[in-house]
Amino acid sequence: MMMNQNQQQPKNSSAPFFVPLPSYQQQDQSGCFPPASKRHQGVGGNPSSNCHSIQKNASFMDSGQEHFLRKQQQQQQQHGGFPHQLHLLPNNLQQRPPPVMLTKPKLDEHQNQQHNQQQQQQQQQQQALVDQLFKAAELVESGNSVLAQGILARLNHQLSHPIGKPLYRAAFYFKEALLQLLNGTPNSPPPHKNFSPFDVVLKIGAYKSFSEISPLLQFSNFTLNQALLESLDGFDHIHIIDFDIGIGGQWASFMQEIAMKMGGAPSLKISAFASFSSNDHHKLELALTKEHLTHFANDLGISFEIDVVDIDTLDPASWSLPIHVSEKETVAVNLPVGSSCINPSSIPGLLRLVKQLSPKIVVSVDRGCDRSDLPFSHHFLQALQAYSILLDSLDATNTNSDAISKIERFLMQPRIESTVFQRHHLSHEKLPPWRTLFASAGFSPITFSNFTETQAECLLKRLQGRGFHVEKRQASLVLCWQRRELVSASAWRC
Repeated sequence: MMMNQNQQQPKNSSAPFFVPLPSYQQQDQSGCFPPASKRHQGVGGNPSSNCHSIQKNASFMDSGQEHFLRKQQQQQQQHGGFPHQLHLLPNNLQQRPPPVMLTKPKLDEHQNQQHNQQQQQQQQQQQALVDQLFKAAELVESGNSVLAQGILARLNHQLSHPIGKPLYRAAFYFKEALLQLLNGTPNSPPPHKNFSPFDVVLKIGAYKSFSEISPLLQFSNFTLNQALLESLDGFDHIHIIDFDIGIGGQWASFMQEIAMKMGGAPSLKISAFASFSSNDHHKLELALTKEHLTHFANDLGISFEIDVVDIDTLDPASWSLPIHVSEKETVAVNLPVGSSCINPSSIPGLLRLVKQLSPKIVVSVDRGCDRSDLPFSHHFLQALQAYSILLDSLDATNTNSDAISKIERFLMQPRIESTVFQRHHLSHEKLPPWRTLFASAGFSPITFSNFTETQAECLLKRLQGRGFHVEKRQASLVLCWQRRELVSASAWRC
């Protein structure tokens, strides 16, 4: 079963806000995105022949937001320097990639000297900033909160707002996360924020913008969905266990693909684990995701069921997951590395519980910023590096700053706080690398098909932004920006 690009548009009576793979879809009249146009099964043939037209979609969830706002109004009436390379690390940890060659006008010798001096000064300032943040993280790690507060107080003058180059904006969010960590209760989660219904709408809008601006979500969703389609082809009862449902865009695309299956679509059940106590999962957001996925499945004529399970009630030491899987169901699992709703220390037990379900496939993405195998300060530095690269890739798209600031506020900042708090909570534990955890639990990697790899490359060729490319590293497919890793996708079997 391959991702479909020329399928018939479903008639949609509702206005879902989720989006299936926005960069290679065409919009139907409802505002939902159908999946990518049909990619012929060209494995073994000429790979370039599989590169079909992928239409960039400028619209996203506008109709869904308007629909949601109308419902709210009705209820109220009724109830009265890392520029481009981002490689700076503390001096003893630096790993510099090859420089990016840019075409510049010729300068005379004096201008060259001035330009080089300015660049050197900027690099020194950026290096000093990274060194100070790293030192503060080391002090937090060692329990010396007084000295850490002193460094962060000085940084408050330099990083008073999330503005400027990608490094400075990323540093602001990580500085804020350390301050919250020091000012909060030890070993406690980030303080819960009371998001309003309108904040949920803004978050959905930020997700929309991120999907349109960056290929990260498009690459991840397409790559994982294609692996799922190939592995689950021929099965009539599919049960997805998802540990990172988001707003459901990945499963909207998946449903549109299986709806085109010859002989009728299989039934689909999703058991989505989410943390109701975290800042990443608002109950209203989860309720809207559930509602709209259900309506969308009805429009496609798919037998569909979705359950949202509070992962905070999960005991990894137990002998089973709190879900029901019937004998006729074929199980697949979406288990991202660094999922905000999963405590890293519970991953070994969670993998054991997942394996007991004998899933046909387990798919995962790794954004490179969650390293539970590193000490807290080094994990902090790795995450700072990853988010700086991501912000640099967003800036390169020349998108308006307001859209990017909303992406940072509603998507990135909560994730940064979560990864900093989670790793500090486990600061005295050092887990093996996540690939080792998967292998130790009895999972082996699945190599992505040539078709999947070719189409992932074709996806990037249709984007306006340059500097992105796909690399194959062992059994994983990796999306890179300026030779630095943004996200990797992998698939596993028992």
